[in-house]
Amino acid sequence: MTPPLPLRPRSLLFAPGNRPELVAKLPRSAPDAVVVDLEDAIPSTPEAKAAARPIARDAARDLIAAAPHLSVFVRVNAVHSPYFEDDLAVLTPELAGVVVPKLESAADVRQVVAALAARGLGLPLLAGLETGAGVWHALDILREDAVQWAYFGAEDYATDLGGLRTPGGLEVLYARSQVALAARLAGVPALDIVVTRLNDEAAFREDAAQGRALGYAGKLCIHPAQVALAHEIFGATEAELRRARALLQAAHDASLSGHGAFAFEGQMVDEPMLAAARAVVAGAGSGEEGVGRGTAPA
Repeated sequence: MTPPLPLRPRSLLFAPGNRPELVAKLPRSAPDAVVVDLEDAIPSTPEAKAAARPIARDAARDLIAAAPHLSVFVRVNAVHSPYFEDDLAVLTPELAGVVVPKLESAADVRQVVAALAARGLGLPLLAGLETGAGVWHALDILREDAVQWAYFGAEDYATDLGGLRTPGGLEVLYARSQVALAARLAGVPALDIVVTRLNDEAAFREDAAQGRALGYAGKLCIHPAQVALAHEIFGATEAELRRARALLQAAHDASLSGHGAFAFEGQMVDEPMLAAARAVVAGAGSGEEGVGRGTAPA
């Protein structure tokens, strides 16, 4: 049985689909979810893509059997790439979802959904927003029902615009903020950009702190050592935990008194607020479980 998606995923750890020995190691760092990658991790040649698919399918299947508690995704190539249709053969109903990079419109999402349905699959989508068009149409894309999570890809975005990546990241700040805002309005959690400097803990901490400040739920991770750092930075603070627990206690007390509606700290409480509080408390020790949507403004 596929585990429920974390409400607020702090980490999403990638491994190349053609490296089953690395895929098998994904659970060791206890990420909230993992991705078997057929896109960036595989050379962009027909021969390399074709060779990777059966390996990735078997590796994902074995990982799901070995770690049934873990949300396992496969990232396919972009919907308009020559590799997308063949990549769908790797997908199975046991996956937590499919990561689709470089989505640029709601029509792209519907095309993916139709392609999945043609194969008898109804997998949730993790939408990759990493082009100028994808960022521009972010809200329309993320409001599609099939989209449960999102991520912003800064490297591809800068390349698409003809820009250059810098350590400070000013060149992607607008787009990074736009994706976070669109995700909030659509009610889906968004994962922040990768940090490619693998041995620079300080750089990861600084970049992750910026992502959290912008409203991201967690971080894309490309090395197991980044997972613990992401959980530290994107985990709930003590103040957030105290407030969430107090809210849930107030809801419990109201229920015992027969009151369906009640106020907390001067604000009427609705189900999204309670869902968010439950996610914070559940995530104090590990990734929060629930569904992808439900945190948009009431």
